[in-house]
Amino acid sequence: MANYTLEEKDSFTVLGIGTELKSDYTDYVGINKEKADFWQAVNQDGRLDKLKTVATNDYIFVVNEAVNNKMMHYAGVMTEESLPEASRLIQFPKGEYIVVKGEANTDEELSNKLTGIAFGEVLMEVTDVSYVGGPNAAVVMGQQDGLVYGEMWIPVVRN
Repeated sequence: MANYTLEEKDSFTVLGIGTELKSDYTDYVGINKEKADFWQAVNQDGRLDKLKTVATNDYIFVVNEAVNNKMMHYAGVMTEESLPEASRLIQFPKGEYIVVKGEANTDEELSNKLTGIAFGEVLMEVTDVSYVGGPNAAVVMGQQDGLVYGEMWIPVVRN
């Protein structure tokens, strides 16, 4: 059984810069390459740094969301502000969330690891709650002892 908690969260907004993932949802290699290319671009061109200037905390949100039948992937921060570079205000609902904690060597490795555990293990094992869609996020919270740490937040409903 994967290690997770159920936590109540207030609604919050993430301002995101996004890209559409074109790979088939079962093509993990293709999806991971598209995500890696996107993160390299937003880090190199300064868009992520600009987002951080309007953030209400130090967290970086790696958001996945289906929008108009498209798989979207965002770099985001928690804020009530807006920027011209940003492509979407992502509303996360008030309610229960599955929270999976972890650590890894890089932000990207952390996001992939938490996503794999949450969707590949936890959601397969839980019976009292279900993920019914909506945005989910790997939240990069900081660094400690040379590792990046954070959590995966997935909104769920009671069965």
